[in-house]
Amino acid sequence: MGRTRRRLRSSPGIGKVAQTTTSKRTNTRKKHSRTSVNLTSVRKRPLRDFTEEAIRHYFRDLNGHKPGDLYELVLGEIEPPLFAAVLDYTQGNQTRAAEILGINRTTLRKKLRQYELLN
Repeated sequence: MGRTRRRLRSSPGIGKVAQTTTSKRTNTRKKHSRTSVNLTSVRKRPLRDFTEEAIRHYFRDLNGHKPGDLYELVLGEIEPPLFAAVLDYTQGNQTRAAEILGINRTTLRKKLRQYELLN
């Protein structure tokens, strides 16, 4: 993959979710503090609001470059923290995690390898 992939610029709050996952899953979580973010109001906003806002920022920041692979870009931002949270909830049980996610366990394992989330 010789292409450079642009990351969606996140709005306050969505970055909190994305920042708690790293390219390799670890048991330690980095502490992030943003004093300007009112966490109560952030939690009341649906995820779709943050996603739409981030995509609008992405288009605005293209600076004349042609957008591409947006679907994969969004999935690459959303899936890792989703999988990490569900695996934490199931205490690492991939079969239960796949059931909760509504996907096949083989698909989950493929995605976990893709995002380097396997232990």
